[in-house]
Amino acid sequence: MVSKEQKRASLHEKLQILRTLTHSQAANKRSIIADASTYIKDLKQKISKLNQEIACTQNTTSPTLCEEPSQLVSVEVVEKGFLISVFTNKNSPGLLASILEAFDVLGLTVLEARASCAGSFRLQAVGGEDEGEEVIDAQAVEEAVMHAIRSYPGN
Repeated sequence: MVSKEQKRASLHEKLQILRTLTHSQAANKRSIIADASTYIKDLKQKISKLNQEIACTQNTTSPTLCEEPSQLVSVEVVEKGFLISVFTNKNSPGLLASILEAFDVLGLTVLEARASCAGSFRLQAVGGEDEGEEVIDAQAVEEAVMHAIRSYPGN
């Protein structure tokens, strides 16, 4: 028979694993579980977006599904700064340079980046704030990237 202490220790260990997997900073059980729930919802949204992008690139679904996300910009706060994801249905030569100029204006340094321009435009970048610059929030980064896309001559 398992003692209460062993059950409690096992539960604590499992909560710590859950906390680590979901990058939660919470200390109590309820908050860890709430953070995990939010994390799972975010993952489901990302999966849905990726599945829709895959379906659009394969052109196997109805055109209306592919037309909806003509521009998709998301910005998440990560340990190093911001994770910026950009997707547009059409490829516009020079769009990458326009977005990178927006980063520069904001005072963001690109730490890592992946870009694809085959048929559509995709960019995933990690941007960190320059030392001594004003603190930037995710909303400001998203607005700057959207402005760069809208104001780009090819769009």
